[in-house]
Amino acid sequence: MVTPTLRKASPWPFVGMIGMAAAFFLYAASGLVAPVWGLTVLMFVWLVLFVTACRWWTPYPKRLPLLAVGAVVFWFLAVSAGGAWLGWTA
Repeated sequence: MVTPTLRKASPWPFVGMIGMAAAFFLYAASGLVAPVWGLTVLMFVWLVLFVTACRWWTPYPKRLPLLAVGAVVFWFLAVSAGGAWLGWTA
């Protein structure tokens, strides 16, 4: 009889998904500053990043926190650029 080997679950995908959840609130709150089309683009970008995080859960668990940090950095750059060049104001 073959017994299954147990592996310890990595905490990194959970950390990354918590970061993605935090980034979601930043992206969603951008509607206070960005116009509807800008919010739509930002939410689409977040959705693509979230799908990527879901696909990377098992094969690349240590990449998920980096993806979450990248999502926050992208949000900051996008909203800052929108304010500077496109006149997005609250």
